[in-house]
Amino acid sequence: MSTSRGRAAEDVYESQNDQRLDELHSKIRTLRGITTDIHSDVEAQNLMLDDTGDRFSAFGNSLMQTSKRAGQVFGIGSGSLKPWRIAMLIVGVFISFWFISKILSWWWGTPAA
Repeated sequence: MSTSRGRAAEDVYESQNDQRLDELHSKIRTLRGITTDIHSDVEAQNLMLDDTGDRFSAFGNSLMQTSKRAGQVFGIGSGSLKPWRIAMLIVGVFISFWFISKILSWWWGTPAA
């Protein structure tokens, strides 16, 4: 009788071990799936960051070229117009607009404000 009880206990332990082993395999599969998903997400984010870095580099280069051109236009570097010429041009434009508004107000007969 003791051998049948011992064998029954061993069978119970063996079935419990098999059940726990199946649970462990299930958890390992789940962990492997999560790890694969994390790896895929990290790869996608790395590609997006690389693309963003490339776009910012291109924008930086474009901005640098634009600032060089603006420097040449406004005479900051070795360019054509000097800053005092730009200031005189702006003042001249405002004075021209003022004279034109006076002439138009005289022409149409509306009183100047």
